[in-house]
Amino acid sequence: EGGSLAGGGQAFGDRSLSQGLSVLVGLALCVTMLGLGCAVELGQLGQQLRRPVGLLLALLGQFVAMPLLAFLLALIFALDEVAAVAVLLCGCCPGGNLSNLMSVLVDGDMNLSVIMTASSTLLALFLMPLCLWVYSRHWINTALVQLLPLGAVSLTLGSTLLPIGLGVLIRYRHPRAADLLVKISLWSLLVTLVILFILTGTMLGPDLMAHIPASVYTIAVLMPLAGYALGYGLATVFKMSPHCRRTVSLETGCQNVQLCTAILKLTFPPELIGSMYMFPLLYALFQSAEAGLFVLVYKMYGRDSYKQDTLGEEEDTDISYKKLKEEEVADTSYGTVTAEDHNSVQMELTQTAL
Repeated sequence: EGGSLAGGGQAFGDRSLSQGLSVLVGLALCVTMLGLGCAVELGQLGQQLRRPVGLLLALLGQFVAMPLLAFLLALIFALDEVAAVAVLLCGCCPGGNLSNLMSVLVDGDMNLSVIMTASSTLLALFLMPLCLWVYSRHWINTALVQLLPLGAVSLTLGSTLLPIGLGVLIRYRHPRAADLLVKISLWSLLVTLVILFILTGTMLGPDLMAHIPASVYTIAVLMPLAGYALGYGLATVFKMSPHCRRTVSLETGCQNVQLCTAILKLTFPPELIGSMYMFPLLYALFQSAEAGLFVLVYKMYGRDSYKQDTLGEEEDTDISYKKLKEEEVADTSYGTVTAEDHNSVQMELTQTAL
């Protein structure tokens, strides 16, 4: 078992620890989905239905590119069925809220970011179980894949509709409260990940870390990085503007790790969860670090070109305005009007300098 994620599951069989993690993961998922719903405006949804570019990009990025990428990485690194299921599950998840935060930092298109996250979450109800079924066929003869709880996965996904719908309702009736809930959900994302890392590292670290091979760490590093590249390439194919390309890139590489963790924790037997639990956490760590590097590089180099483009547009407007003023001055320079008294006005002709 040393070359896979198998093993280390005995600690998760502890009833109190298992229940505590289940409650934490469930609450975090509800808060995250509530925040996602609060970020969606009905007007934006109507626009996207009329011109569903965001929906199409979410479909291609999250349920074509990322599942295929996860499957290929699992094959290339010859993962066993336990590790492969963890990687596939993470690759088949919809987009996460981290992409919305990062899109703000790189001057991305926030409307596109939110719509892609919401669309991929709704599409996951049908496409995530389908992708898992299709790509797990390679390991179908193993006991774990035969027990893959696709029904429980669908049930967990369906349970996210209630907080999303509640969030949309709050946005419609109480916009200020919705803005506050969006901020709370983003902070809960960070706090939850930190708590999970501390709990698993403190209580299960020595036993669990001994069973995680280098190949799993390598995949956790490469997968979000490749996702960012695939998203940028996809947006380039659609001939989108640079700020939309950055948005699609982040949306494709950032996965909903809370959902992945919840599915692993709530749908698989406790004796197996220890062997698969760490991958979404590792993915969250590296997707955040790589997105942070993305933001840093943009702030150092890309933002100057962004400002120059913006200033260039303003300069064009100024030049047009100056030309207009010069033309006005030229038109009125043939004569000046002087008032000598209240009853008479004299026109003095002047010669225009050529």
